[in-house]
Amino acid sequence: MQPNWRKPAGMFAILALILVWSVLVASFSGVIGQLPGIVQALVYLAAGIVWILPLKPLLRWMESGGDHI
Repeated sequence: MQPNWRKPAGMFAILALILVWSVLVASFSGVIGQLPGIVQALVYLAAGIVWILPLKPLLRWMESGGDHI
């Protein structure tokens, strides 16, 4: 049985997703910071949840894959 390369690749993809998403959200912090406090909280709450959406297909891809050639 060969090691599955998808798990390490998926792990790095998840880390890249987190990095890109956090930089994107942080780049809008000046604009978000000018909003009323409750709106800021809602924006950051939504931003904290939205990045999870692409994880389901990525995790499914990581778990599938017997690397059939």
